[in-house]
Amino acid sequence: MLSKPSRSEETLLFAKNFLQHPRMLGSLIPSSRFLIDRLLSRVDWKRAKTIVEYGPGVGTITAHILSRMSRDARLVVFEMNEDFVNYLARAFPDPRLHVVHGSAETVQKELDRLKLDGADYIISGIPYTTMPVALREKIMRESREALNPGGSALVYQFTRAVLPYLKSHFRQIDQDFEPRNILPARLFYCT
Repeated sequence: MLSKPSRSEETLLFAKNFLQHPRMLGSLIPSSRFLIDRLLSRVDWKRAKTIVEYGPGVGTITAHILSRMSRDARLVVFEMNEDFVNYLARAFPDPRLHVVHGSAETVQKELDRLKLDGADYIISGIPYTTMPVALREKIMRESREALNPGGSALVYQFTRAVLPYLKSHFRQIDQDFEPRNILPARLFYCT
């Protein structure tokens, strides 16, 4: 049985993967607790039965979601990087967590495979503006369609460049800003 990864292993893995794939990660430093608290303040934890996270990396936000969600809720995370997928499996041996080694563009297919009726929340920090247009459009469309009625997509980015893409797929977008993060983050709450 593999032991739970150490904090230094997490930091080294994150830095190594940022240097190898900077366009996929978007930041050298994991999200701050201020960003995480502001982002997750929009989640109604009593109502959240299925939560999806895109690009969990080493699970900085994943850990906070798992600590706040109910025992009968499910968290489905989509991660493209195999190093991070293996890390997440070791770091979070929680039966409520489903780690998908794949793209967010398959969100509905994976929810169907897991026999989940849709997502109440989708939390995403993936760098939309650096991905190919067709992929970005597919992820946005699939995300909107995977959300249950009354569901929300909670998106955090380091610029406002994603806003036109979000507006083309979501009716209402509330914006927020968290300066206490490296880099300061823009938050978009989409319904």
